[in-house]
Parts: sequence; C-alpha cells; structure tokens
Amino acid sequence: MTDTTRSPVPDLAHHLAYRACRENITRLVTSDLSVAELPVPACPGWSVRDLVSHLVLVCRMAVDEYPGELSDPPPPPPGIPVHELVDTWAALEEHLPGVLARADWLRRRILPLDVLSHELDLRTALGLPPPDGSPALADALDLAVGGFTMSLHERGLPTLRVRTPDREWTAGKGEPAATLFGGSLDVFRSLTGRRTVRQIAELSWSTSPASWLPAFTWGPFTPPTRAVEEAAPTPMEPDRHSGT
Repeated sequence: MTDTTRSPVPDLAHHLAYRACRENITRLVTSDLSVAELPVPACPGWSVRDLVSHLVLVCRMAVDEYPGELSDPPPPPPGIPVHELVDTWAALEEHLPGVLARADWLRRRILPLDVLSHELDLRTALGLPPPDGSPALADALDLAVGGFTMSLHERGLPTLRVRTPDREWTAGKGEPAATLFGGSLDVFRSLTGRRTVRQIAELSWSTSPASWLPAFTWGPFTPPTRAVEEAAPTPMEPDRHSGT
C-alpha cells in the first residue's frame, strides 16, 4: 500500500544540474553588466538580456506548474535590468526541488537541457569556452538523443548508432545502418539546433549522412542556415577492438 501522506522525494540530481548552470550564467552576466545588450548568435534577435529573461520565464512556468510546454514560453519582456532578472531567477529556483518531485519525467529533464543549451549560447556570444564537465550534459544528451530517435521514427529513417568518446546510443530499433561519432558537446549542439547541416555532415560518419540529416529538425530545434558557433575538432574515434 502506498503512503499518500508523504511528501514527494526531491529531485536532487536535476535540480543541482540546473542550479550549476544558473549560477554559471548569473556569474557571466553580472561580472560585466555591459554585456546585457550583446547579441546572441544562437538565438537570432535576442540579446543577452533576452536570453536571461527567457530562462526566468521558463523557470516561473515550471514553478507555477504551468500545464503547457515549457519549450514554448511567451516572448521575453523588454527592458528589465539583468541584475533584477537574476535575483528573480534565484528566488524562483528555490522552489524547484518540490516542483520537480511532482513533475513528469520530461519536465524534470527539459529544464536542465534548456538552461545548459542557453549557457552554451551565452558563452559563445561572449567568446568564452564551454564549461568544464557540466553536470547537466549527460542527461541533457540522453534526452536529446531520445528526441532525435523519435524524429528518425517519424520519418521512417534507418536506425543510427550515435557515439561520443565515452558513450553510445542506438537511435531507433534494430541493427544500426550507420554510426555518427563526435565529441559530447558537438553531438549535443548538433541535436539541439546549434549546428548547420554542413557542420553536422562534417562530424565523423561511417557512411554518407544525407539520409539522416532531415531528422536533426525535431521539436523546437532546427539547424541554422548560418553557423552560430564553431564546431570543435572531431576527436579521434576509439578503436573498439584494441580497447583504446
């Protein structure tokens, strides 16, 4: 028998991953307030202020347990100072552990994916490298591969093996017809609309990528027509037979 009087168990892993990204973003935008009006190439038409405002809106929707899609918030309101936005965001985030504990599996995971995506967008806009070992990346990459897998299925495309230096997924059912290999961040950015079709094709593919490229448009993500950031050099693929 289930004890319905007990409070939900806090979702610490997703909350802590989200918090790490929020703290990184807050530090980046408050260390020099003049960056507020800089454009964010990965989010056409947005300034840094708009990016932060978007994240505050998404967090508010989550805290208010808004029933709609968190990936489709209203446009960011203009003109709110960045320091006010990050203060509001910090206050909202304090409510997330309980909210995430009640949320469905997708909502628990979409928040860290969204905030990590925009932290990377911000770093690109500021000319900074990605974070070293973000706690949000592993689960965000799992979720992104899951969405890509659905896109493959909807288009009737063959199964694809997706590999990074330390992980592997089978996107689809049955034996993979090909393998895509790349660094974790490049694969993540390719799956979440931050790499052009050409950049995606320049990752390491075991065969021509042409059949699979349409599937990189899925959910809210569409490859940009122009490069919004440089891709990292594709790492050397480990030799699975030699154990290296």
